[in-house]
Amino acid sequence: MIVLGIETSCDETAVAISKDYNILHSEVSTQTIHRKYGGVVPEIASREHEKLLNDMIHYTLSKVKILKSEIDGIAVTQGPGLAGTLITGVSFAKGLASGLKCDIIGVNHLEAHIFANFLADPNLEYPFICLLVSGGHTQIWLVKGLRDYKLMGETRDDAAGEAFDKGARILGLGYPGGPEIEMLSKKGDEKSIVFPKALMQNKNLEFSFSGIKTSLLYYIESHEVLCKEDVAASYQAAIIDTLITKLKWAMDKTNCKTCVIAGGVAANKRLRKFVKQTIKNEKVIFPKLSLCTDNAAMIAYLGELYLRRGYSSKIDFPVLPNMKLA
Repeated sequence: MIVLGIETSCDETAVAISKDYNILHSEVSTQTIHRKYGGVVPEIASREHEKLLNDMIHYTLSKVKILKSEIDGIAVTQGPGLAGTLITGVSFAKGLASGLKCDIIGVNHLEAHIFANFLADPNLEYPFICLLVSGGHTQIWLVKGLRDYKLMGETRDDAAGEAFDKGARILGLGYPGGPEIEMLSKKGDEKSIVFPKALMQNKNLEFSFSGIKTSLLYYIESHEVLCKEDVAASYQAAIIDTLITKLKWAMDKTNCKTCVIAGGVAANKRLRKFVKQTIKNEKVIFPKLSLCTDNAAMIAYLGELYLRRGYSSKIDFPVLPNMKLA
């Protein structure tokens, strides 16, 4: 089976081809135009997707020498994400599916991030714990099988990636904030400042990152002279340590022997290093860096999983900006 994947949930325009669960080619175009605004401008993002999608699909198909007529199905991000950018991708996918008379399926972006780990390790077995951590979500899931997920904990306010972006803005750094803070942290002392870690009592699996952001703001305002490297390192450490601690608690609670990390923050090198140091006796899986951030390979792969099992979407299915996983 050949499946075309399309991802336009935010500011990455992405296209990929999956054939028999193998990703033949994956193409991602990150919209750098948003950097000067300090964040994603939805209207601009939608227009950029519209400009790029057709050429990217033609290029991807030519790279793998596949004709449009050979496509068996199209998988496209249905949500969650920005309403306008989702509409751009879904509308394009619907038009193409109608023209090719092939199946189409709307894919949950969060679910696809989880299943990107099967591309990292095809031998991954259920059940496993997933720490799903990105700019819009911070959640811990118990994954028992396809369509069988239990939410164990999530953020009550800001997501971890959002805390990085807002922290970077407070520090006068660029967008996206996660990589900027990570880069600056390399030269800092992460033990120099103690930032608060919320909801750490009684092995609580919920998160809250609004307090640490406020604490950072107060710290900056109350210190005329400061070392940004130390501030960035300490801020990053507090966020990452919270994520790792709660992931370990979730594994202990469920007795799961495997955990996977998903979402954009999974690219953070400190997270990768300390998860493996903290969870020593269990299997830990990270996707490769290109599968952590938004991409269409995960959409195409999960789409193929569903299409092979007989699932598909009606051609008039809606976009769901606030789409839930379970």
